[in-house]
Parts: sequence; C-alpha cells; structure tokens
Amino acid sequence: MKTALVTGGAHRIGKAICQTLHAHGFQVMIHYHQSQAAAQSLADELNAQRSDSASIIQGDLSDVQALASLAGQIKHLDLLVNNASAFYPTPVSELSQDAYQLLMDTNLRAPLFLSTHLADQLSQAQGCIVNIVDIHSQRPLKDYPLYSISKAALAMATKTLAKELAPSVRVCGVSPGSILWPENAAELSDANKQKMLDKIALKKQGCAEDIANTVLFLAEADYITGEIISVDGGRTLNQ
Repeated sequence: MKTALVTGGAHRIGKAICQTLHAHGFQVMIHYHQSQAAAQSLADELNAQRSDSASIIQGDLSDVQALASLAGQIKHLDLLVNNASAFYPTPVSELSQDAYQLLMDTNLRAPLFLSTHLADQLSQAQGCIVNIVDIHSQRPLKDYPLYSISKAALAMATKTLAKELAPSVRVCGVSPGSILWPENAAELSDANKQKMLDKIALKKQGCAEDIANTVLFLAEADYITGEIISVDGGRTLNQ
C-alpha cells in the first residue's frame, strides 16, 4: 500500500487532498503545525473508514531543524505533497524582512528542503513529489509581491528538482486559481467576489476536490515529470 505525506493537511485544500488520496488506497500522514485537533479529527475520520490508515505528524516548516526532524521520522514514502503555505498581503510600501523570511521559508525553503531530505525514501519507492504552486507564480497578484515571488520560485524548484531527482523520483506541480475564498473572505464584498469570477473563463469558482483530483492524477501518472498543471477554470486565459 502506498504512503503519502501531505503538509498542511488538516484544513481546506490539504484536507481534501488527504481525503481523496485515502479514498484511493493511500496511507496518509497528515502534517500540521498548530492545528493538532483538526489533524487528529481528520485522522480519526479516515481510520474509521480503514483501520490504521492515517496518522498525524507535527512540524514547524519555517524551522530548518524541524524539517530535518520531521523527515527523519519517515522510513517509507511514495508521495510527498507540499501543500502548506503562507498567504497574506505585503504591499511594496510595507515590505519587511520578517515578512520576507516567513513567506520564503514556508513557501519555498520548506518544500525544497523537505523534498531533498526525503529524496532517498522517495527514490527507493520510485515515488513522486507534487508541489502546490499558484497561478500567481506566473501573473503576480497585486499587493502580494512576496507571496507571488515565493510561488514563482517554487515553480522553478519544481522543474529543477524534476531534473535533479530523475529518473527515480518524479516532481510535478498543481497551480490553483480561485478555489476557496481566503479565510478572511468576510473582508471581500460581493461586488469584489463577482469581479474576480468575471475574470474566469468558466465564470465560477473551483473547489478543493478539483485540486485533490489533480494531485491524485499526477501521483499515478508515471510518465509525467516537471509539469505544472493550472487548475483555474481558464483564469490564466485572461490578462
């Protein structure tokens, strides 16, 4: 049976990825930083469906030592999903070293070094890494320069690792468009939400399962590596 580690797996898109992989036979390790209760609740839900099929694992991905410690706990791995990320505005007039450090550490350094720390385990399993990137890695989001830069770097890391870890490990990415409203969506007016939807060719928002199903596809696509699939309803068709 294949084993997957999903970072930031307790909530939102990460939770959907865990549920989808589990439904297709994976053993799932649910990584969390502070959301222990939510991670345990999800693990309990999955274990009720199939005994001893889900576990939780804690780690602060912005901490280099924690990354090594987390990886050291894993002896076998078929799939690494680097889903966890930090997202908040950093207008150019308000840029700070602290914001730069947190966004780059969480969105780039963590997936890069976790991937390299786990490369041997993945190689032994002829496994796969799937990075959750973002369509704003190609088209920057206004007032989110550091986030956009960090995701652009993750996109390049995806392609670079695909070359460096071949042929024993495949590395791919998924770039979500408008999938879930931000957790602070209460600050978005209905008019602003509609304005965002109007830019999408399909004129609707996606759902977390759209991303999860694409992760599953890439996990099973044995002849695809170095590719990043946009799941955005055609948002990137419009400038």
